[in-house]
Amino acid sequence: MLRIGIAIVIVAALAALVGPALSPFDPAAQELALRLAAPSRAHPFGLDELGRDILARVLAGARISFLVGLTVVSVSALVGTLLGAIAGYVGGVLDDLISRVIDTLLAFPGLLLAIALVAVLGPSLRNVLLALTIIGWVGYARLVRGQVLRTRELEYVQAARALGAATPRILLHHVIPTAIPAVVVQATLGMAGAIIGEAALSFLGLGVQPPTPSWGTMLNGGRAHLLDAPHLTLFPGLAIALLVLGFNFVGDGLRDFTDPRRN
Repeated sequence: MLRIGIAIVIVAALAALVGPALSPFDPAAQELALRLAAPSRAHPFGLDELGRDILARVLAGARISFLVGLTVVSVSALVGTLLGAIAGYVGGVLDDLISRVIDTLLAFPGLLLAIALVAVLGPSLRNVLLALTIIGWVGYARLVRGQVLRTRELEYVQAARALGAATPRILLHHVIPTAIPAVVVQATLGMAGAIIGEAALSFLGLGVQPPTPSWGTMLNGGRAHLLDAPHLTLFPGLAIALLVLGFNFVGDGLRDFTDPRRN
């Protein structure tokens, strides 16, 4: 499972990087005379309702998906790890405050909260990144807090504290590293969640705005042609499904690989 997931992610990343070499067409170039053309040798994925090459747009949309996933996961993991470590190690009022914020955000469905935030801030890629990060860090914080609550009572952490090591040093050198494997697994699964979140927001018109290609926008544009031109939704839908499946495979594989109870 881990190997299959890594292979899918690598192929998708390479396709996004070398997109112009795979499809020489401009994702925004229109051929209205050939609109809704079926897949052919010149256009393997066909053309959309404005005569734009779907393969070129799927490859360009892959770059948007990777950008959103990497940005959201990186910022969310950093903020969540730091706040979760501080809450779990320091405890007291600070732990209660951070925990109440986490509980409050977890009380709302993540996607609905992201829709509300983007609706207030306005549809744009920047606001999508902000909204997904706001709802994304809480999972890392809760995970790391639980790891730190267990780790802070271990003998080597108590020995470092007895020797007079400062709290930041103990956190960075002794406590947080024990949570890194769990954070990596969470980040891998978080990539899949961020990609789905961006596609959903773009599908609703709250994410990436035309003419910038996005898989969610392409799905929304193809809804009116499900019967006469199903390729408009087939290929971006397959792209989302395969990439999310790949990251889920990687996350599940890493979780099994790092499980100390595995044979």
